[in-house]
Amino acid sequence: MQPFQSAAVLGAGVMGAQIAAHLANAGLTVHLLDIAPKDGPKNAIVAGAFKRATKMKPAPFANAEAKQRVTIGNFDEHFDRIADVDWVIEVVIERMDIKQALMERIEATVGEHTVISSNTSGLPIAEIAAGRSDSFKRRFLGTHFFNPPRYLKLLEVIPTDDTDESVTERVSWFGRVHLGKGVVIAKDRPNFIGNRIGVYSIARVMQEFTEGRYTIEEIDKLTGTLIGRAKSATFRTADVVGLDTLRHVIANLYDAVPEDESRETFLVPGILQKLVDAGKLGSKTKSGFYYKDRSTGKILSIDPNTLEYREAPAIDLPSLDAVQDAGGLEDRVRALYADDGRAGQFFRATMLDTMAYAARRIPEIADRPVDVDNAVKWGFGYRMGPFETWDAVGFDTVVSDMHEAGIEVPEWVDRMSEKGIGSFYVEDNGARKGYVPVRGRHEHIDVPSDELSLAVLKSDEKRTIWENDEAGLIDLGNGVALYEFRSKSNSLGTNVMAGLFEVIDLVENSADWRGLVIGNEGRNFSVGANLGEVAMGVMMGQFDQIEKMIAKFQEAVLRIRYAAKPVVVCTHGMALGGGCEMTLASPHPVASMESYIGLVELGVGLIPAGTGTAHMAAWAGETASTDFPSDVQTKLRQAFEQIAMAKVATSAQEAQDFGYLPPEAVIVMNADRRFHVAKQEVVRLSEEGYAPPPRRTSVHVLGRPGRAQFEAALYQFRAGNFISDYDRHLASRLAHVLTGGDLTGPAHVDESYLVDLEREVFLSLLGEQKTMERIQHILTTNKPLRN
Repeated sequence: MQPFQSAAVLGAGVMGAQIAAHLANAGLTVHLLDIAPKDGPKNAIVAGAFKRATKMKPAPFANAEAKQRVTIGNFDEHFDRIADVDWVIEVVIERMDIKQALMERIEATVGEHTVISSNTSGLPIAEIAAGRSDSFKRRFLGTHFFNPPRYLKLLEVIPTDDTDESVTERVSWFGRVHLGKGVVIAKDRPNFIGNRIGVYSIARVMQEFTEGRYTIEEIDKLTGTLIGRAKSATFRTADVVGLDTLRHVIANLYDAVPEDESRETFLVPGILQKLVDAGKLGSKTKSGFYYKDRSTGKILSIDPNTLEYREAPAIDLPSLDAVQDAGGLEDRVRALYADDGRAGQFFRATMLDTMAYAARRIPEIADRPVDVDNAVKWGFGYRMGPFETWDAVGFDTVVSDMHEAGIEVPEWVDRMSEKGIGSFYVEDNGARKGYVPVRGRHEHIDVPSDELSLAVLKSDEKRTIWENDEAGLIDLGNGVALYEFRSKSNSLGTNVMAGLFEVIDLVENSADWRGLVIGNEGRNFSVGANLGEVAMGVMMGQFDQIEKMIAKFQEAVLRIRYAAKPVVVCTHGMALGGGCEMTLASPHPVASMESYIGLVELGVGLIPAGTGTAHMAAWAGETASTDFPSDVQTKLRQAFEQIAMAKVATSAQEAQDFGYLPPEAVIVMNADRRFHVAKQEVVRLSEEGYAPPPRRTSVHVLGRPGRAQFEAALYQFRAGNFISDYDRHLASRLAHVLTGGDLTGPAHVDESYLVDLEREVFLSLLGEQKTMERIQHILTTNKPLRN
């Protein structure tokens, strides 16, 4: 379909500014407009909002370049800028009269080709367009982003009865492909799907606190990672969202759904109203349900009776350890549901109610359980939606318990029981089917052809070409294979790296294969080498074995770069240490936008030695504006600072700025599309007549004069007490390798010289006590040590 190339966002509040930022991340030219104040500079409101957006954490903008694609303005002077844009998104105050007046003005300004949408979450979409022309109504719909728009996957698209189907399809396609969203088509009902169910769940959980049955800390223990939800769980999430925002959404729902049989759940909890009235709005005011005592560093929680903060009372959930040890997510959910203690009582009370409420909202807000599950998962960061949770516990068990508890069960669910249909989801030859109540049967859940699932592919045993204990080779089709890590946390241990040699040999030596993709479906691409293996080798004094292991690691990474057929590293999530070095080695990587790439080895007392330091030394010479040592030094300084400070790029675009991805790297906004795009990249390279990059036989290094500049800077940092003595030592050893060792001046060296040098320094650091202290600390606490 035709992509949008320009957009205007009207309203520069928290959501408007962030939506504009994400559109800019996708490469659009964006106009961000807001009202002009009565006094002072007319751009004061929008300028302030834009400035706040540039300082937000996590960052709405992918990199500095994206900020340059946003032009700010005001409604008084610059409204005519929207005349020729492809897409106008309205994000102004939630008042119908204001929105309708703005729509009238938009219609009088834009052309016939412009798509117009509203980001409202609480007002009827069709009513916003009341009084507009038929042409306007055909191009108008709702597009409800979730906060923060860059990071939360859900985009609810809400067409009206007048919206042209092609407009709905275009916006949905663009949202999925270019904005990286999971798109759900929602009905024009109050708060649509995600917030209707998600906010109900939050309000229901809060009742357990306000009625005194569970503490804040107990509820956050029971509603976080234990059941596949965000670590921030319920009350920390509320603080992050903003208690005033949460209060508004809950109150709005109460007013908007007078016919809802569970409307009373949307009464604003008294404690929430009191906190808002007291100005305790959560993270933005540094106090909400939680407060961090700066003098002690302790996290305190609110006492609902006194509104004072207190230390957390003891958590009375004695069976929680057994639930946590039950296994994977579905196993934990089943164990928690079956638990006889307070933990199980809480879970059954809140989840039975929420699951039944979600079922009763069909077909009011959606026709299919899968749309409800996706909206809740993508909008709130859950791993399982209410119907998936229902299936995990057991369909018949849940229905029986609902009836026993006197919870209203909709007729369509009882009909499923009567027909002996025992789940909302079934598998059919590797494809997933979901129950459709209006048709009374399971139907295939459409998955776009450009979203490849390794789990689905692996369900066909014929697609597994090769495997060992920690890796496997999968046939993606069209002569492209994928090497998948299967080790714990996708760490790059001996089996993974040995497997890499085997599969590259296999692909290179068979006419059946065009090339190789390296990727996986873990939470992260890879957080690096297996430090446990290294630490164990040091403890046993096996330095010769460690040296061979590091040399093999280096050789494997170089095989990626110089393979005779294209090897496309396909990153997502964190790609740290050795994972970053694999990415550096790939001449044609494909990266999900949300790839966080960095060389972080100094944090554990080492330097990058999977060719990472050698690569960055070569990169400095290759990308310097001239061959003069001063220009090479400028680039080398950037590489040195990034590695010495263990800086991690916060997006794929920023990784390009860091030199961790090449300028021509393919960046995929939707991570679900990354394997398809990587596969197509291998095919393209093969069709063009692939040849690997030439060997680096003349890397420009600066020798001792270049290192002296780094040593002088390190002296000043130590004198100012910004770094420890050992930090200085580590950075000095890094500089030694980056500048080519003990060469007396600038020279050109072979890549192998630098690879040997980084391995030599790496091994020497393994012999130092402070490095081993750092390694042991990260292995036992998962936190870095400064010593």
